[in-house]
Amino acid sequence: MIEKNQLTYEKTVLVGIVTSQQNATQSKEYLDELEFLAYTAGGKVLQRFTQNIQIPNPKTFIGSGKMQTVADFVKEHEVTTVVFDDELTPAQQSNIEELLRCKILDRTGLILDIFAQRAQTSYARTQVELAQYQYLLPRLKGLWTHLERQRGGIGMRGPGETEIETDRRIVRDKISLLKKKLTTIDKQMSTQRGNRGSLIRAALVGYTNVGKSTLMNVVAKSQVFAENKLFATLDTTVRKVVIGNLPFLLSDTVGFIRKLPTQLVESFKSTLDEVQEADLLIHVVDISHPNFEEHIASVNEILGDIKALDKPTLMVFNKIDVYEASPFDQDDLQIERSSKHYSIAEWEATWMSRTNGQALFISALNKTNLQSFRDRVYKEVRALHVQRFPYNHFLYPEISDEEHT
Repeated sequence: MIEKNQLTYEKTVLVGIVTSQQNATQSKEYLDELEFLAYTAGGKVLQRFTQNIQIPNPKTFIGSGKMQTVADFVKEHEVTTVVFDDELTPAQQSNIEELLRCKILDRTGLILDIFAQRAQTSYARTQVELAQYQYLLPRLKGLWTHLERQRGGIGMRGPGETEIETDRRIVRDKISLLKKKLTTIDKQMSTQRGNRGSLIRAALVGYTNVGKSTLMNVVAKSQVFAENKLFATLDTTVRKVVIGNLPFLLSDTVGFIRKLPTQLVESFKSTLDEVQEADLLIHVVDISHPNFEEHIASVNEILGDIKALDKPTLMVFNKIDVYEASPFDQDDLQIERSSKHYSIAEWEATWMSRTNGQALFISALNKTNLQSFRDRVYKEVRALHVQRFPYNHFLYPEISDEEHT
């Protein structure tokens, strides 16, 4: 264990691979994100290991030589947790545990652990518990190897398999019970959404840790938990917001992430329903992150999966206060100027062009350009409101472009 700021961090090692589908640059980016996930869960990463391999080893994910290197490091530094960047099969996880003799997690298991830590309400805990049981079910055999006695030979016949099957049945029954519970809660939440009346609904969406909750707190003057860690918010928070004299509902939703576990997409269906039923999506982006364009693509992919990609969307690039462009040497002919050298002004011109003017650049933390944000949201919500209720458009004056700018 490592003491840091009076908190105890587990000694952790990360393992990733470079393949034909995932080059070295992408592998590094995923491991950077995995390290942040590990930190969020309470781990201190001591070392990263990567291997160039065409396809993952079906037995141990990485080759035997690299595995021995990892094992030596784990033993020497008394590492307690090894995290693999891709999802391990039950057989791989079992084999690796035997070799490394420590706790083995994959990206999915790590995300589920963070969700379990962050779940505050009964609803969120139920969703996480369902996802955990679905993830656990095929891995029960590995957990029960000390009871399994079906390998044949003298003294090896016994009730082990019965114990495993009993446990599987218990888990299946628990999954069934949790699904029924979520179905009941889904109906209740659907009724709640239906009882919100005729107000326009706007939903904050985006990659995890882009500042959605901070923006929600500033705009709605609410007290949503916000922290510089991944998945700080799990529960959807809905607040009534009034800009000018125009009321609407604003919801803060769970952040998305690359390689999002399928178990979480299924169990968090109702949370995503808030996005599906929104009239306006406010896609928040952390422009200070070097891979923010990939984050946008990941969010759009999930929005496409839940059939919400075609909704009216306002792009909001947050954290301009901490954005730093990479320096560019005009005299160095070996370096080609790329997007990583763009200034905020250049990014603004680029995304204004891509989104037909539907982009804003703000700092929710420092409240930079917040009035422009409010004015733009007012215009978007007003347009949707007038479309739905054309007879009372005179109640809400239209903001001119001069006023907006």
